[in-house]
Amino acid sequence: MSEQHKEAAGRAAVDYVRPGMRVGLGSGSTIRYTILEIGDRLADERLVDIAAVATSAKTAELAEGVGIKLAELDGSPLDIAIDGADEIDPALALTKGGGGALLREKIVAAMAKYFVAVAHEDKLVSALGETFPIPVEVSQFGIEATLYQLGGFGKPQLRTEGRNPVESENGNYLVDLAVAPIYHPHRFNELLSTTPGVLETGIFVNMADIALIGTDDGVELLEGV
Repeated sequence: MSEQHKEAAGRAAVDYVRPGMRVGLGSGSTIRYTILEIGDRLADERLVDIAAVATSAKTAELAEGVGIKLAELDGSPLDIAIDGADEIDPALALTKGGGGALLREKIVAAMAKYFVAVAHEDKLVSALGETFPIPVEVSQFGIEATLYQLGGFGKPQLRTEGRNPVESENGNYLVDLAVAPIYHPHRFNELLSTTPGVLETGIFVNMADIALIGTDDGVELLEGV
């Protein structure tokens, strides 16, 4: 049922998109449905004049394929950003980055006036780190030193495909950091971000305005506390 829940949440997010908006589009399987829904609404002119900033090459390719005009991220705010999440806690702090686009996703989210997170109900947790390691984008230079430093927070694992490190959308390495549940994500993120070699973390705190969660009973709206 999770695929149906993803589709329901992803498509529901488009109700917050208005004609003429500049939209940040995240990455992942749930956002795929958001992009398809925008394409459907452009095709029948329920939406017009939409420009989108994509956070990954896959997102850009899919968006162009359904007729969404792509734009560059400049100094102008985005009207809205829509993105998925690997975990969502009760205050709408998010774990993101399983797809490797976390740095771009955080830049786009920070430039949006309104940020909508979309997910299915299995992504809800009482604390970040419960079910998913924290993705961390790191410099290729000094990777062993960075892994050593990250060991002070939990158990870091360089993300690999076969024997080769996986690269992010920006060509950096990715580390999956298994940690104990994080009950103070803002403080934890601050400490993690100041570690030499860390370029960005997959902890998104005080960024999501709402979350749309696909459930057996429909799409549930969550607001931050």
